[in-house]
Amino acid sequence: MCSREGSDSPSPCLRGEVAYWNFLPPEELDELLKLYSRVSHKTLRISKTFGIEGRKLLKPEDDYDDLKEFAEAYEGKVTPVEEMKLEFQKMLKDHPGLESRLNALPGRVFSGKEHPSPGTKAVFFCYARPAHDPEAGAEGEESWSVEAGDAQWYLYDLASEAVIEEPTEIVNLIRSTPETPRRRTIERATLSQVRRKVEKHIKDTYLKRINAPGWVRVVLRAWMELS
Repeated sequence: MCSREGSDSPSPCLRGEVAYWNFLPPEELDELLKLYSRVSHKTLRISKTFGIEGRKLLKPEDDYDDLKEFAEAYEGKVTPVEEMKLEFQKMLKDHPGLESRLNALPGRVFSGKEHPSPGTKAVFFCYARPAHDPEAGAEGEESWSVEAGDAQWYLYDLASEAVIEEPTEIVNLIRSTPETPRRRTIERATLSQVRRKVEKHIKDTYLKRINAPGWVRVVLRAWMELS
């Protein structure tokens, strides 16, 4: 502020320049911001559904993997899922032509191997799960596709009849090498029965959670017998 001539104020007239910079965040920060946005919107949506906006939502027993991934990414840790992705990238690098062979496989692959725990039997499944695709379909019509969804692993234990969905609990059971011998001992009728149970599990959990119409189906991509 400038003092007028004859004013009692001793302050001189101040002049200066304002400088500003425009910057873009690094890719890592951009990914963290996107992840934080997804978590925030998911939490808000759940809060609105249950009418508990503004209250504490997540508890230790809740599913908050996104928050864990956010924290680990922020702290620079490599998550177990990232380790699996790095392992896959190394496989592609160590075995030239593997990616082309994988892309040439039929849409549904079945195999089998020995279970790491003797006397234990289980069946591994990989399903493509559809999701609502707002950009597809005619106006006023709902469109659902596997391209808009994701892929999910499931492991069905024959003894306990439990369905495991955590990839880090499954990967060590199905990990194989080119030298791993193929093994099949479970009867076809049992395999078909297990598959129906897993697809019912997906219907009662994932498809119900996303409010998918009754005609929406998951797509089996690969499965493996462990016996």
